[in-house]
Amino acid sequence: MKITTFFLSLCLIPFIVNAKGPDTNLTKQMTNHMKTKKVLFVVTSFDQVPNGTKTGIWIEEFASPYYLLTAEGIEITIASPKGGKAPIDPKSTRPEFTTESVKRFFADASAQERLNNTVALKDIDATEYDAVFYPGGHGPMWDLPENPASIHIIESFYKAGKTVALVCHAPAALKNVKSENGDPFVKGKKVAGFTNTEEIAGKSTGEVPFMLEDMLVESGADYQKGADWQSFAVSDGVLITGQNPASAEIVAEKIISALKTVQ
Repeated sequence: MKITTFFLSLCLIPFIVNAKGPDTNLTKQMTNHMKTKKVLFVVTSFDQVPNGTKTGIWIEEFASPYYLLTAEGIEITIASPKGGKAPIDPKSTRPEFTTESVKRFFADASAQERLNNTVALKDIDATEYDAVFYPGGHGPMWDLPENPASIHIIESFYKAGKTVALVCHAPAALKNVKSENGDPFVKGKKVAGFTNTEEIAGKSTGEVPFMLEDMLVESGADYQKGADWQSFAVSDGVLITGQNPASAEIVAEKIISALKTVQ
């Protein structure tokens, strides 16, 4: 009986030691682990280039990251310069560009409803999110480089050490973003984006206000690229960029990995 009482006392020691309250460090770790991560998707509102060609989001670059992130329990908010319905580039819905994620999107009424009811960028509080992601398409090249709310979001996220991710033509949004010392944001940073050769091969040079690769190089970026049309992405600190539509999935995976390292 005495032996049983002795061992029972040993078992009660941890509860006696913590009688003054819970282990605050353990509680904090559990709270951080359970916290839902929030990612802001910034999409274009621009739907037609000056030559009359319809444009917008390249839907694969939205759909693949959207489903990869939501599968991880990540909460997504979708915003655009004007708010409301975000245009989809009709070329991106052609059969030859229709991936499984694109098929899933067009069978998903809820996802479509969300893209049709985006939040206006001016109403976004950047402090509420853990990362920001910009899908591409030609649309972002026209309305995001000069957008003050977008510029502020990128600068504030980067300053706070939060992930900033962009794919394909979306790095155009970095054009007028500045570092704290006033230099172009991309100066000295590894950045990927749609290549000149891909733009020429796609016969779409007349649909862009500038060549993305040229802009990045001229702004001092350490421009990185892989083979045309192949998946390629680079990270430079919290900045993640991908080259083309095929790179959207790997960019999303890098976002997920980055969020998992931040508690």
